[in-house]
Amino acid sequence: MVEPVSLSPVAGSKIIKSYRLVNSKFPPIALFDDVASDEEFDALYALQALTNPRLQNEVGNLNLIPRSEIPFGITGCAYATAPFTHVNPQGSRFADGAFGVLYLADSMDTAVAEVRHHQQAYWADVRGLNYERFVFRGLVCHFEETGVLDATVFPLSHAIYAPDDYTFSQAMGASVKKRMAPGLRYHSVRSPGNTCWALMTPRPVASIVQSCHYEMVWNKQITSVNKLVASG
Repeated sequence: MVEPVSLSPVAGSKIIKSYRLVNSKFPPIALFDDVASDEEFDALYALQALTNPRLQNEVGNLNLIPRSEIPFGITGCAYATAPFTHVNPQGSRFADGAFGVLYLADSMDTAVAEVRHHQQAYWADVRGLNYERFVFRGLVCHFEETGVLDATVFPLSHAIYAPDDYTFSQAMGASVKKRMAPGLRYHSVRSPGNTCWALMTPRPVASIVQSCHYEMVWNKQITSVNKLVASG
């Protein structure tokens, strides 16, 4: 395994425009966007918890992320923070389920390709699902790339890019997290030739805004992906 100590940060310092696709059944967490500081958040959380028994489920597990890492006050704080309080216990390419990762792509097409692959794998295991339609939010994210480690120095043939075996990539992700680097830049596995980022903290995020909606149509497999256009 290649340890992240052998990886260098990406050259230069710049704001990156990136893209993300999230299932529309998960609404943004309004509480994160209603405050400008961790003190305001704690006060409002305590107040709302008195009358909203579902608040903890909506906000997620706040013990998984230090308050100092939440970018309060930015546009789309909820979108930036949600992956770190609602952690997938099954893990992902660079996480084993013990912590969250914010995955971003260099284009919406790349984001769609990545999400399509994982949706295909997930829904293929659901018995009796013949036809369904899933709607996703397209998000545009701007983040500061300073300090992000560059894993694009490794070719797609490297073990961290194994299509379905995350053993090496999860070990690298854990090491990056331990090193407290803000994230990794890496090759997209589902859209070769393109680039993705795995942010280990939402701190670098400057803004995340919704841009559009997409639908994935399932007919015993994902048969089409369509960008939705508002009528009228």
